[in-house]
Amino acid sequence: MTFDQLEWLEAQARMLEPGAADRENWTSKAAQYGSAFIDGLPEGKTYLPDQDRGRALASLPFGEEGRGIDEVLEAIHLGVNSSGINPASGGHLGYVPGGGVFPSALGDYLAAVTNRYAGIFFANPGAVRMENDLIRWMCQLVGYPEGALGNLASGGSIANLIAITTARDYFQVKSASIPLLTIYLTSQVHHCVQKAIRIAGLGEAQIRYIPLDEQFRMQPGALQQAIDSDKSCGLIPFLVVASAGTTDTGAVDPLDEIADIAGKERIWYHVDAAYGGFFTLVEALRPTFKGIERSDSVAIDPHKGLFLPYGLGAVLIRNVEAQFKAHHYMGNYMQDAFGPEQEVSPADLSPELTKHFRGLRMWLPLQLLGLAPFRAALQEKVLLCRYFYEKVQALGFQTGPYPDLSIMIFRYAPSGKDANAFNEALVRYVQGDGRVFLSSTTIGDTYWIRLAVLSFRTHKREIDLCLDILRQGVTYLG
Repeated sequence: MTFDQLEWLEAQARMLEPGAADRENWTSKAAQYGSAFIDGLPEGKTYLPDQDRGRALASLPFGEEGRGIDEVLEAIHLGVNSSGINPASGGHLGYVPGGGVFPSALGDYLAAVTNRYAGIFFANPGAVRMENDLIRWMCQLVGYPEGALGNLASGGSIANLIAITTARDYFQVKSASIPLLTIYLTSQVHHCVQKAIRIAGLGEAQIRYIPLDEQFRMQPGALQQAIDSDKSCGLIPFLVVASAGTTDTGAVDPLDEIADIAGKERIWYHVDAAYGGFFTLVEALRPTFKGIERSDSVAIDPHKGLFLPYGLGAVLIRNVEAQFKAHHYMGNYMQDAFGPEQEVSPADLSPELTKHFRGLRMWLPLQLLGLAPFRAALQEKVLLCRYFYEKVQALGFQTGPYPDLSIMIFRYAPSGKDANAFNEALVRYVQGDGRVFLSSTTIGDTYWIRLAVLSFRTHKREIDLCLDILRQGVTYLG
């Protein structure tokens, strides 16, 4: 490698900076593809099996020469967007979707083009202020006091991890004491919580699964009994995790009663509201969340309840100093980045240093659209779920608890047949039809079908279609 190569290398490297004509061509065709994709959603399938498992992309190996935009978009269409689950579809009624309101795409585009670093206040005060303002708004939404903050994370998994790590360091947990710690959950808590507990180094702690009531909610009395029993054995109650909208059934634990116990026992109280938290925007549902404002931390996902694209969760923490102490580190090479600041940097409140400027994908939709359509859509989803709850019973289905939010479970009990096997076959029938997508879960030994209504594109048309497909499926399976 010699210096006389520099001119040639520069000419090659400048290909990374396409000219205005190429930018316009690529942007225009990508936008056309995106518009066609959105326009085709109402009549398209929500689920398409893919026998090739995405291998269509293998026809475009990475090489020294670039390809045309038309060829690349066709590969994306065939290899990515023509099979599997389509979360952008209003027929996605299975796993909690991330539908992706359109302004978020513009936010991501601007974030990528400008490539602002939003991790440290020194690097871009405006980006950090934007993200912190979003977090403060969410803190106000759940009722936290002024001064609370948190972090915009990639999703609920990292949000829960940040909260649990903060709790661990707040109580100055040492390795020798971990086997004496007790953590209180229910069997309905999202599995990312157990994962976060293990990753945070608390895998040897004692896990207590508190019994559920008939609505699949934590029983506060049983929680208190478990704490009393553990204390009498010399164990150390440390953390209780409640759910504000479980994945299986959408249930909201009795948050206020759990807050009473956590406060009395002086243990960290975390609420996983990744799915359900934004339903607090609906005034009629706010009493359901009473007590969340008394928690120490909350996980809440804008890519769920605000209908944003995947990749944006949030953790809200009452004690910002504890969060800072758990996550702040300083490298010598960054000495210029630290000084008098007016905002806490996201890098000091999470495991991430390098991070995407993800706040723009949330800030832009809220600014362009306002809160009203989000509030209306959330209320609509709850009513659609409750509408389905009544209509599916008229078709002969059994249902689980009345929906707290927009998730419910149901099943068909055919005479003289194995109900679990029948419902499993019914899910395969629905997925084979492909116009809507439903998922399933098993609670105890019972196989249930899940309905999760949280796509902003899901309306009464899609719910009625789902009911019709279920009716046809029951008849077909006999």
